[in-house]
Amino acid sequence: MRHKAQRFDPRQDMHGDKFEIFHYHDIGTRHLDAHYHDFYEVFCFIEGEVDYWVEGSIYHLKPGDILLINPTELHKPVPRNDTSNYERIVLWVNKGYLSSTAPELETCFNPLLPSYKKIMRPSALQVNEFLRLLMEFVDEFHGNNFAREQASYGLLLQVLVTLNRISFGSKTTSSEKYRTSSLISDVISYIGEHYNEELTLDGISKQFFVSKYHLSHEFSKEVGTSIHRYITLKRLNIARDLLLEGMSPGQVSISCGFGDYTNFFRAFKAEYGISPRSCFEGN
Repeated sequence: MRHKAQRFDPRQDMHGDKFEIFHYHDIGTRHLDAHYHDFYEVFCFIEGEVDYWVEGSIYHLKPGDILLINPTELHKPVPRNDTSNYERIVLWVNKGYLSSTAPELETCFNPLLPSYKKIMRPSALQVNEFLRLLMEFVDEFHGNNFAREQASYGLLLQVLVTLNRISFGSKTTSSEKYRTSSLISDVISYIGEHYNEELTLDGISKQFFVSKYHLSHEFSKEVGTSIHRYITLKRLNIARDLLLEGMSPGQVSISCGFGDYTNFFRAFKAEYGISPRSCFEGN
């Protein structure tokens, strides 16, 4: 018997170190602040009136659309209607796990390649086949059949192969994406370019010739979090990658603009529950 869609689980971290898949169907869109993961996310939109905000761009979603979200990209759903059905399938895949088991299937997530598309809009036939495969994957992953883990891994490979094939052949039009307000887009770009420098609300507001009160209000309204929180998350995203690449915690704190190691330690421990040194030594 086909499974029923699950209740939405607001957690944004994986319980394991390989992959997870969920089928959610709600009435209305659950509020989520802008957040990020350290794993790949495949978001398959089935039904609803929802757009999706990813790092300063908003994507208009239509049923059957597939959105690919890379590690460290801040993102959140943006509801157009809080009372409509909202159905989607969400796949999470650990980056390290995929890199070690099937690195060629990371192609669809690589923004440097010409085939890369943040959002894909497959044909009706492709959508039907892809949803069938995803539903089978959900059933297997959450079931208790013999060799469930091995069967789930086989379905993961099929899903990722299909995604890459769709990516090679699909087209994205400019009407599917629009920027947030030019001010907020410019601020986000500015933070991305200057994260390793001193960044304050006062300084950024002077840079863009607006009052700090206006900037703070508009940023929180569009991004769903404060400028200070956004800057911290951006720095922590980069810091964790540098630690995993082997840079020492002291060097990372300087490279990512934390000012001193104490500030970096506190922010890192609050966000990840471990010290920077534990992350560095465990890579």
